[in-house]
Amino acid sequence: MGTIKSAIQGVTERIRQAAITAGRDPESISLLAVSKTFPAENVREAWQAGQLAFGENYVQEGVDKIAELADLPLHWHFIGPLQSNKTRPVAENFDWVHSIERLKIAERLSAQRPAHLPPLQVCIQVNVSGEASKSGCEFAGVPALAAAIRQLPRLQLRGLMCIPEPTEDLQQLRGQFAALRQCLQQLNQSGLQLDTLSMGMSADMEVAIAEGATMVRVGTAIFGARSYARH
Repeated sequence: MGTIKSAIQGVTERIRQAAITAGRDPESISLLAVSKTFPAENVREAWQAGQLAFGENYVQEGVDKIAELADLPLHWHFIGPLQSNKTRPVAENFDWVHSIERLKIAERLSAQRPAHLPPLQVCIQVNVSGEASKSGCEFAGVPALAAAIRQLPRLQLRGLMCIPEPTEDLQQLRGQFAALRQCLQQLNQSGLQLDTLSMGMSADMEVAIAEGATMVRVGTAIFGARSYARH
């Protein structure tokens, strides 16, 4: 119990310090514990330490974990690449989806979201690095995609997400996070009311918080190094 609890306390303190340094309210930044590849008992341990929101990258693993932990009042976020043939279980089981990059995925999630559940909270994933190999919508396409998602029933557009190219260049990284923040500001200036910037992970959360992150996605710093043998 002690290891995960102390890790969460450590990450929470990092968030608090980064927020204070940036002149922000620490309460304006939420922690998403990325539990992909880790077993349900680790999630339960994190919940016992006070953590409620968890992120999963793999559809079947996430659905299985949600079922196993159905006795807990958890909030489940899907944060991985999402293919058209996998949208139904995500629409039926998750509370949030961070990784919408094209309208077809949003349309399927909207159509498949059960009517008895609250609207699915969604973010557009933006390719801030401009790499062809990276997932995400190009900046130029974000306004049209956001406008189209806003028209879909059973979805609520909350904001933007990014996964920058790994780099030791903190100025480059900061510039990419700043570009996402500016994109959100432009959308809000056009009449949208978005409140979520999902950016920053274990290694770069301080930089992301300095540039306005409202949700940081942290796995390694909470659960330890991952083994991808099962995937």
